[in-house]
Amino acid sequence: MSIPPPPGPHQPQGPYQPPQSGLPQYPQYPQAAYGQQPPYPSPYQPWGQGYSPYAVPAPVNGLAIASLVLGLLCCLPGVGLVLGLVALGQIRRRGERGRAMAVTGSVFSSIGLALAVLVLATGGAADFWQGVKEGVDDSSSLSLSTGDCFDTPDGALTGDLVSDVTVVDCERTHDGEVFATFDLKGSAYPGDSSVGDSADQRCYALEDGYAMDGWAIPHDVDVYHFTPSEDSWGFGDREVSCVFGSTTEGKKLSGSLRNDESTLDADQIAYLDAAHVLNSALDTVPESEYVEDDLPGYRAWAGRVATALGKQAGTLRAHDWDPDAKRPVNDLAADLDKARAEWAKAAQATDADTYYAHYDKASALLDPKRTVTARKALGLATTPPSGDGGGAGSGSGGSGSGMEV
Repeated sequence: MSIPPPPGPHQPQGPYQPPQSGLPQYPQYPQAAYGQQPPYPSPYQPWGQGYSPYAVPAPVNGLAIASLVLGLLCCLPGVGLVLGLVALGQIRRRGERGRAMAVTGSVFSSIGLALAVLVLATGGAADFWQGVKEGVDDSSSLSLSTGDCFDTPDGALTGDLVSDVTVVDCERTHDGEVFATFDLKGSAYPGDSSVGDSADQRCYALEDGYAMDGWAIPHDVDVYHFTPSEDSWGFGDREVSCVFGSTTEGKKLSGSLRNDESTLDADQIAYLDAAHVLNSALDTVPESEYVEDDLPGYRAWAGRVATALGKQAGTLRAHDWDPDAKRPVNDLAADLDKARAEWAKAAQATDADTYYAHYDKASALLDPKRTVTARKALGLATTPPSGDGGGAGSGSGGSGSGMEV
């Protein structure tokens, strides 16, 4: 048996051979260069750009978020419901998140939509808008109705002092009583002066419809009104409230001043309707203070009064009066016939002196005191209203207010 000689200096030693066994053998790798890692096999790949070691969650559906917001705010319930339903479909198809938000938004939107339909069906929207208009400005009409009696904080019915009113029972003392309401027309605010003039004209014209018997109005009661302001006009406020109130500072009204078809009997209404025919004609007196300044105008006025007297007397005779009132009313009708003849002559006067002569006779026949007997028989007020300082036969032509019957 021979033994191989040891390796010489120029013969490298061969690789180590491990003993053979039944275990698997792994390949040998040459020594890596200095500073380099050996290429050991690994079950993982090194991280590179575009790869994340964590799983990215699915995005939240944007329509689901919008549906939730609109549903909670209840501002556009119909839109919120539609967005929620569309979002649920997108979530199923795309695998997105936000299902809970879409469902919640749809539910709240459905509730809001149902409430909106209920409000519109019951008129709640109109009530809400009316409330907005009432709160816009202190000088608005304050939502008063015909027949309301009320108090103001300071007892005032004019200027900017009226900021609020409290409706009270008319049997109690009160600051004012509403006898009419109406709406002004127009889109643009016409100005404070124009609004005030329109309110004055209409309110005085509507007075007789609520208080048919002018004699029943106390001498210190006058007409006031609440009108829209420029601010409330922009919110649709057009209502004017016509009000009775005392001209005496600090004095209140007592009891209702209403006397119309709801409080008067048939005989009283017939008498007052006939009286209004004459009073309306008397109210058309010319603006000129003296007849000499406008003789044609006063002649025309006298003609209108004569015509009205004829109608008044005919109406009084045509009605079937209560036996106690029949004779006084017929006597009054006879006086009206005499007065009509004098007014007709005044209408034909060719000069101021002739006009005055017939006017004075006619005015004496229309003295309000001559109607007291008929009024007493009918149960109407018997104290004539105070005149305006002119009066019949004053030489100025008169305004007619002192001759109200």
